[in-house]
Amino acid sequence: MKYLTAYPRTVSFLDGIKHRIDIDSKDGVEQLHIAVRKSFDELMKIFTSEGFTKVKFEHRQPDQIGNGLNLKLKKPWEMHIRMVDLKKGLIGIHAEVEVSRDYLQHLFSQRTPVVYEVEEILKKYQVEYSIWYDKIKKSVNVIVDNYKVRLATPSLPVFAWKPMLFVIGTIGALYSWKYFNTIW
Repeated sequence: MKYLTAYPRTVSFLDGIKHRIDIDSKDGVEQLHIAVRKSFDELMKIFTSEGFTKVKFEHRQPDQIGNGLNLKLKKPWEMHIRMVDLKKGLIGIHAEVEVSRDYLQHLFSQRTPVVYEVEEILKKYQVEYSIWYDKIKKSVNVIVDNYKVRLATPSLPVFAWKPMLFVIGTIGALYSWKYFNTIW
C-alpha cells in the first residue's frame, strides 16, 4: 500500500519573498516545523487523545523535548512526531511518515516529512500555529504550491521483527535443550 500526501514546494514570507523548498537526493525534502505557543504537556494531551503513543527507542534530535510520538496509519505506515524547542515560547513540531517500527524495513525504507496531517489535528483542537522555516528562521506566510509525494510500499513484503524474535528464541531454546540433553 502506497502513502500519498502533499508537501509545500514554494512558500512566501511576510516580506513577499518566495522560496522553493529544496529536495536533496540524500536527505530528501527540507523539514518544515509547525510552530505553536502551547506547552509540551498540552500538546502531549492533544496527540495522545488522537491515538499517538510514546516512542520507546529513537534517535533524539538536537533540542528535542521529551519522547517522540507515533501513530499507526494504514499498514505498514506510521507517523512519527518530534517536538523541539525553537525559540522563546515556541515549540516546533516536525512529523514524518515512514514504515512502522514494527517492521524490519523501518531501518532502510523511505520516509517523508509531512505538514498538512499535523495541521488537521491542530485545527481540530483550535490550536493557533504557523509554519516555521528553520533554515531561514522565518514564518511562512503563504504556501504557493505543493509537491505531490508518494511513498511506495517496500518491494519486499514487510517482516514483523517481534514475532521473528520469538521464533528465533524458541528454535534456539529447542536446539540448546537438545544439545544439553545429548551431552549428559
